[in-house]
Amino acid sequence: MIRRFVPEDRSLFLAMAEEFYHTSAVDHVVPHENFEHTFDMIVAGTPYADGVILEKDGQPAGYALLSLTYSNEAGGLCVLLEEIYVREDFRGCGLGKEFFSWTENRYPQARRFRLEVTASNARAAALYTRLGYKKLDYVQMIKDRY
Repeated sequence: MIRRFVPEDRSLFLAMAEEFYHTSAVDHVVPHENFEHTFDMIVAGTPYADGVILEKDGQPAGYALLSLTYSNEAGGLCVLLEEIYVREDFRGCGLGKEFFSWTENRYPQARRFRLEVTASNARAAALYTRLGYKKLDYVQMIKDRY
């Protein structure tokens, strides 16, 4: 099951975000305060982000964060799949495919879905390829302001 964040999910999300940021799927540390701010903004209804809890048999199995932006290149709404985390005990149960299907149904007007994957996360990259995602040869650059 996939459901949007509710205020009662705060401690669950914060714990899972900490788990995610201590896996090989992430290349750098992120301050815990960012997790708190992200959750608060999503629950407050920001139009720029969405967050969901993934459940399997009534158990919290993971979470996902999405960012919404307009893309001239794509010609419309672009949904950035910012973070997709499935707890180790729930991997291989079909939650990833379920999440991608849910996302495409939730945002039928989206012209593009985009995500990042670290080179070390071959299992996730294989899933994304099976779901129709293609590798871009861009070099991503950032400038943080904190």
